[in-house]
Amino acid sequence: MLDLSMGPNPLWMLEDLAQDLDLRPGMRILDLGSGKGATSVFLAREYGARVVAADLWIAPEDAAAVFADAGVGDQVEAVRADAHALPFGEESFDAIVSVDAFEYFGTADNYLPYLVRFLRPGGQLAMATPAMTRDARELGAIPSHIKDVVGWEAIAWHTAEWWRFQWAITELVEVTSARLQQDAWQDWLLWTQACAEHQPDGQSANQPVIDMLTADGGEFLSFALVTARKN
Repeated sequence: MLDLSMGPNPLWMLEDLAQDLDLRPGMRILDLGSGKGATSVFLAREYGARVVAADLWIAPEDAAAVFADAGVGDQVEAVRADAHALPFGEESFDAIVSVDAFEYFGTADNYLPYLVRFLRPGGQLAMATPAMTRDARELGAIPSHIKDVVGWEAIAWHTAEWWRFQWAITELVEVTSARLQQDAWQDWLLWTQACAEHQPDGQSANQPVIDMLTADGGEFLSFALVTARKN
């Protein structure tokens, strides 16, 4: 799992997120921002889904090798795709899932209306994304222990209720859950400590995040888990 890491504890988050979904064998699922493919393997293995793994930064042939090694090469298709220019037909998917990626492309007011075009009526949308317990705009600043590590990036780490409103106001979906993951910062810290211990140059790369999470202690940092159905 650490070899496939491009963000904190993706399968712990997806396992939690999936509790708010109704995923069934044979569904066609878009894994948006799939990274090196861990979440796509999970969706194929655990739910018997047919998965399209879409990512801008990972070469499809590299992702396909991961899927073949995991024994799901016949269930998962790797595609290089920009989240704002998806190469799929409208109403192509029964579900769209995004883990630890939505903060990079999905915060604009017009993004949800674009994305739901690719869902069939009644299709499910789900994402897990870094979150704050209070929005930076409400605080008036990014807390210094967070800003020192991630800089301006934290302005996209909204609260779960921000996401609920952002999606619901479009009336294109019914938001079925919007919550902060329980003890998310502790899972994040445990994962980062494992990366520090086991990855090449792991200590130097991960120590700033460990220090940030330790200083925060769950006061501001979390993950938002949000699900919806297309109207």
